[in-house]
Parts: sequence; structure tokens; C-alpha cells
Amino acid sequence: MNRLLIFTLLLITACSEKLNPEPTQETDQSITILGIAQDAGFPQADCNKEHCQQFWEGRVEKRHVVSLGLTDQTTGQNRIFEATPDFTAQLHQLKTISAIDDLSGFFLTHAHIGHYTGLMYLGHEVMGTSEVPVYTMPGMRSYLETNGPWSQLVNMNNISLQDIQADSAIRLTQNLSVTPFIVPHRDEYSETVGYRIESPTKKVLFIPDINKWHIWERDIIKEIAAVDVALLDGTFYDAEELPGRDMSEIPHPYVEESIKLFNNLPASEKSKIMFIHFNHTNPLILDSPERREVEDLGFRVASEGQIISLN
Repeated sequence: MNRLLIFTLLLITACSEKLNPEPTQETDQSITILGIAQDAGFPQADCNKEHCQQFWEGRVEKRHVVSLGLTDQTTGQNRIFEATPDFTAQLHQLKTISAIDDLSGFFLTHAHIGHYTGLMYLGHEVMGTSEVPVYTMPGMRSYLETNGPWSQLVNMNNISLQDIQADSAIRLTQNLSVTPFIVPHRDEYSETVGYRIESPTKKVLFIPDINKWHIWERDIIKEIAAVDVALLDGTFYDAEELPGRDMSEIPHPYVEESIKLFNNLPASEKSKIMFIHFNHTNPLILDSPERREVEDLGFRVASEGQIISLN
């Protein structure tokens, strides 16, 4: 009788495990945050301040330049938003996390160094790729076609420039589409865009660079209301961050300004907002009292390796 009881209990346990499997983070479509830093990364070149010393002394880890990986498990495809100087590590991270050995293209926001220079790794000196799609607005396309070494990537067919237009959706797969839209920024070499990334059930806003919210022709609060997650420019925490620099020459919405603008939103809306693209001086780039304060207010701060499900 005891043997029968033990066997019965074991059978019930086994069936229970099959009916209630351990939860998994794997989804069919997802975004992986591959970098959170401003163009120059963290630590930044020639930075001898205390926060950079933390890295040189091995107390904190490197933060990579802002980038997103977009994965569709149903088609076995990976795409990357921004081609950064940290592309080597970011491609490895995306392929490892997604378990997909694929690179089906790039989406670029603009021609500042952290957002396109990683394309150099596709050339014959490194990967020697063949016609990797690079989705570009007209100004960005012209810049890549007419300036070396980027023009060599075009001429040697390492990359294949794909035209995109503002406010016109690009259907990537049955379950994924991407829509670019113009934002005001320092457009020395190309226009600047943000992106809306959509699956059948989720929408994500990606605006790593913009001058100020109030000079944009669109209402950022309405844009946030229309999505599930909003990855927003958090370059500088406040106006005192770069002593000796004219901050008007590098305009961004300070995190303190954004918090003031968004602080009266319902908790459900504030929780959509995730700051990203941090300058090396921004305390949000590390574990800090400022970071905890922002999170206590109901906002989120992007972390590398973070996965956003689109299901």
C-alpha cells in the first residue's frame, strides 16, 4: 500500500510540472536594450572624474552606446537600431540572447558618431558582409553615399541602402512594422528621426535624441499615450552637468525637465516612460540616489540586457 501511495504521489507531481511549467522570458517578438550611453559611451575618452575612475578601478562595468535589438523568433531574424562604435559587443549580445545567428538590417536615427559609425565593421577589413539592409532617410542616405569610408560600403555592396520616409510604416515581417518620424535635433549631416516599433499587440516609441520637447511639433504626452513603452532621451540629468560648456550648443531635454513635464501623468502613463541615452556625467547611468529617486517617482531607467516583450 505504501509503494502504491508513493507511486501515485510521484505521478501527480510529474503531471503537475507538465501542466504548470516554469515561466520563461522567451517571446516571439522582443526588443533587447543593447546600450544606454550617449554617443561617446561610458567611460568617455579622457574622463578622469570620480564616476569614470570607478570603471578604471574595476568597480563598475562599461556602458555601451545606445542601441536596440529587434528580434522576431517566428522568422528567425534580428535587426539593430543604431550602428554604434560598440557594435562588436552588441551583435554578440543580441545573437546570444536571441539564440539566432542572423543580422537582417539596421535602422539609423541620424549622422552623429554614436549612431552610425558602427557600420565600419561591415566592411572588407572586418566582416565583409553582403548587402546588409540599412534603412535610411533621404539625408542619411546621401551622407553615406557621398562620404568615405561609408561610400565604400555602398560601392562594394557591403550594405544595401533602403529608403524610408517620415510617417510611412515599413512592414518587416507579418508581426513587426517600424515607422520613422522627424524630430528636431542638430542636423549637421542628416535629418534626425525617432521610431515607433509595432507588433500586433504592443507599440514602443524610441527617441534617443531630440532638442527639447516643447519645440517639437507633436505633443510628446499624446505620443506616450499611444504606445506601451516610450524610450526617451535622457542625455543630461540637469543644466549643471557640464561646467564650462555652453549647454545651448548641445540641447536635450534634461531629465529634470522631463520629470516636471510628465510628473502629473497617471501612474500607468509614467510607468511607460523609460529614460535612455545617458551622457557619462549623468548619474542615471550608474546606481545612484538620483536613479532611485527617478524610479521612486514611477518612471523607469533603461538597463543593458533588458528585454521588452512585444507579445
